[in-house]
Amino acid sequence: MKLKELGLIANYLQKHQFIKRVRRVDDNIIECDFFDEKIYFFMQKQNGFIFKNDTMRVSKVYKAPFDMMLAKYFTKAKIASIQASPTDRVLFVKVETSSSYKTNFFTLRFEFMGRNTNAIIVDEKNIVVEALRHVDGSSSFRIIQPGKKLLMIPPKKIDECDIGIEDIQKHLYSIYKDFESKQLKQLKNQKIKQIEKKIDALKQKYENLESEEELQAKANRYETDANIVLANLHKIKPYDTKLKALDFEGKEVEIVFPKGVKIHRVSDYLFKKAKRLRQKFENLHIERDSLKEKIAFYERLKQMVEESNSCSEIEMLVPKRGRSSAKKEKSEFETFWIEDFKIFVGRNSTENQKLLKVAKANDIWMHIKDMPSAHCIIKTNKQQIPKRVLEQAAKLCVDFSVTYAGNYLVDYTQRKNVTPKEGSNVLYVKYNTILVKK
Repeated sequence: MKLKELGLIANYLQKHQFIKRVRRVDDNIIECDFFDEKIYFFMQKQNGFIFKNDTMRVSKVYKAPFDMMLAKYFTKAKIASIQASPTDRVLFVKVETSSSYKTNFFTLRFEFMGRNTNAIIVDEKNIVVEALRHVDGSSSFRIIQPGKKLLMIPPKKIDECDIGIEDIQKHLYSIYKDFESKQLKQLKNQKIKQIEKKIDALKQKYENLESEEELQAKANRYETDANIVLANLHKIKPYDTKLKALDFEGKEVEIVFPKGVKIHRVSDYLFKKAKRLRQKFENLHIERDSLKEKIAFYERLKQMVEESNSCSEIEMLVPKRGRSSAKKEKSEFETFWIEDFKIFVGRNSTENQKLLKVAKANDIWMHIKDMPSAHCIIKTNKQQIPKRVLEQAAKLCVDFSVTYAGNYLVDYTQRKNVTPKEGSNVLYVKYNTILVKK
């Protein structure tokens, strides 16, 4: 970010008198809501800038000390001043907080200084209240820690060409548009490779499924071996590891006993192996159909990523791995996060049925009206679901259910209003409907 550009943005922001709230909406993005417009500060090291974007989504709710201080001092706050430093790329947002006893001033410093890019809250005496990034004395002469006095930045001469910006609003929109267009292609390639890896693994699993003939032959062999062991049980010593005997056709066979199984239990073990293989044989078509449906699910997910127009949309569809590991939960369903709400989507009929069983009474259930579709569950944790979350979840339901463009109606209701019927068919009452355009 250029010094003169920052000065022009500061002049533009001076029209505001109050701040509705300041919060993080992503790890390195801070949102300043001035009631009538929102300004975003991208505070990534080496790449800080200010932008506007009407479709910005909240990736999660942040509750670090820095975020708590933002909420405490910059919620419904009166603006004392907004200024840019004349000597360095720093923007000062100073607010006034009043109580029955005294008036205090706190300043949020947005510092766009390469690898030292940071957002710092200081009081009237320039004491650090909190910061996006803490800095200790081992890495810089300028310590940034709560309770420590913030040293001033040594002035330096910065030569810049004049910047002609006719419309600041258009400029702020274009900044993010240019940045996201570069990031979008890179993120798409990364996520598509991740999805293709899952698809390849499922296809490999499908190809490696044993045929009906192979399973039947194995089951017959285990059953025959079990009967031979039973017929020769009186000949087997307790320390024997294998049996050499004649089968029922007079041919010599050798049966190796499984390790850890007592001699008198070997036949039972072999009979159970045969039974499991026959069950697998009988359910082989179910496993095949399940794998096909999962492959189709991820093919649709890949298509959705390819058609995405924003990085935030892609991150919602294929979230960072750290998100799931932080929750320390394993799920047998495909899981998405919209803001701080967990969304489950059934990848096939079996998962749709399981979703209905595990969902709690107050969870929100979704389904496309009057046609087969994936079931979608929003975990509410007894909270009110914002309309924007319902709309995004309904879009997920449509995107994972149909491939053709068009307008689709998605019904939703609480799980307690849904009655399962045969398979994944249901009856439901007391529902609302959302129109989704695909």
